[in-house]
Amino acid sequence: MAARPRMRRRPGRRARAVLTALVVIAATSSCGVTRGDDNKDIAMWIPNSAGGGYDQTGRAAVAVMEQDDVTGGNFEVTNILGAGGSVAMTRLMGAQGDEHTMMTVGLGVVGSLYSFGLEDRVHDATPLAQLIEDQEGVLVPADSPYQTIDDFVAAWKKDPRSIAVGGGSSPGGPDHLFPMQLAETVGIDPKDVLYVPYDGGGPLTSALVGKKIKVGFSGLGEFEGQLESGELRALAVSGEERLERETLSEIPTLTESDIDLVFTNWRGVLAPPGISDKRRDELIAYLQEMHDSPEWQQALEKYGWTDAFITGDDFATFLQEQDDRVSSTLEELGLI
Repeated sequence: MAARPRMRRRPGRRARAVLTALVVIAATSSCGVTRGDDNKDIAMWIPNSAGGGYDQTGRAAVAVMEQDDVTGGNFEVTNILGAGGSVAMTRLMGAQGDEHTMMTVGLGVVGSLYSFGLEDRVHDATPLAQLIEDQEGVLVPADSPYQTIDDFVAAWKKDPRSIAVGGGSSPGGPDHLFPMQLAETVGIDPKDVLYVPYDGGGPLTSALVGKKIKVGFSGLGEFEGQLESGELRALAVSGEERLERETLSEIPTLTESDIDLVFTNWRGVLAPPGISDKRRDELIAYLQEMHDSPEWQQALEKYGWTDAFITGDDFATFLQEQDDRVSSTLEELGLI
């Protein structure tokens, strides 16, 4: 299938200034040691804050590879914050030829590159592997008047612009695409959705608890503590089936409320552009060994992730499809 033509916009003055400043800060505060070709140590970059979805995935993968001594070396995990993952992606593209670096990636990074008007795309790096798929959840504060997803949808349809919703990703990321697709499914024009982006689960939690927004959309793995404590409630999950984790198993799917929508996020791993085919294959082999281990299967169960492992060229094709998915949605909304 031919790729859809993509419209690209240049970032506004404010977006350019913010992104430039963040890139400079990241470059000066997170510089690692130069590694020789014979060094077996690897840097794992995480494009958001500690505790977020990318962080959970990257650290779980690193823990398995370190425990099983997959690479024969050590890992250095670095969180690179800013611009919904665009700062980390900019650094990755600037590390061309670095064969000792990997970075977690997902739908949020795809969208952030459009939000901040960057020319780079995730498939311009070196695709290694998709690791997992993850469901999204619909979150509200404990004292929200919405007791069910039907309550929220009814109020939303009555006056969409009166209900501020938010997510932990920039426009084009999963927490943005999910409410837009949900709105369209229930008969709301997505252009009428009042969406507020936050840079990860922590700021999103604060916005919900502080009543800055009424409803949040995000993966539930980052909010399990708040859900267990009763600080937040989840009205629905976006997958085909309920989550299997005991603490989340009572949350109904959208389809149980006759809302015909199934939505999943995903996360994977990239390397910088310009590395050798031999090294690409070695890095993929490390991830394959990790994926095949019992420890990784335990991580999947612990976090409620769906195994979605594909590598190399297949992953590259998937990334192109995801870029088209994001760009077409943003074009329809008039955001690019």
